Amino acid sequence: MNFRRALVLAIVALLLAACGPKAPKVARLDPAAVVLAFGDSLTFGTGASRPEAYPAVLERLISRKVVGAGVPGETSEEGLRRLPGVLEEVKPQLLVLCHGGNDFLRKMGEESAAANVREMIRLAQSRGIAVVLVATPKPGFGTSKVKFYEEIGKELAIPVENDILADVLGSRSLKSDLVHPNAKGYEKIAEAVADLLKDAGAL
Repeated sequence: MNFRRALVLAIVALLLAACGPKAPKVARLDPAAVVLAFGDSLTFGTGASRPEAYPAVLERLISRKVVGAGVPGETSEEGLRRLPGVLEEVKPQLLVLCHGGNDFLRKMGEESAAANVREMIRLAQSRGIAVVLVATPKPGFGTSKVKFYEEIGKELAIPVENDILADVLGSRSLKSDLVHPNAKGYEKIAEAVADLLKDAGAL
């Protein structure tokens, strides 16, 4: 009798786990949708040619137009000021946001970067634009992940790619210098973003 009760409880626990919180979803992208890749030098493609930058590779992978809007050296505060005009110009269905790296390089603190990233997401969402977030790690001896990206993802119910930049920037064979990927690194970033979009139901 005790065994049967334990078995029933185990089955109930598994069913409850299966019905737990689901990963955030993104509305399916129209075939003619425009995707905006917004960020700093990692979005611009520093360390590779423009056709090798991750937005250009992503465009080929997802068969949707991807507009790369990366500005080398830009901080998250500067990105927040720039974003409204870019959204107005591009009118994307989806924003792929990758920002915060220059804040970390300049030791400007995580709190302000988190606030700016959160506000960029809210700005896009207020215009009916879906958002996915690519987390930037902190530089140092190797790289370390920054917790606020996942926290913001949960708070605002958006998908987050939290691993790929840490993996790429932690591999000498995938970098062109200390803080930028090479062509192979950008290819891996584009593949990870494409996988994230597929998992989220956007493709």
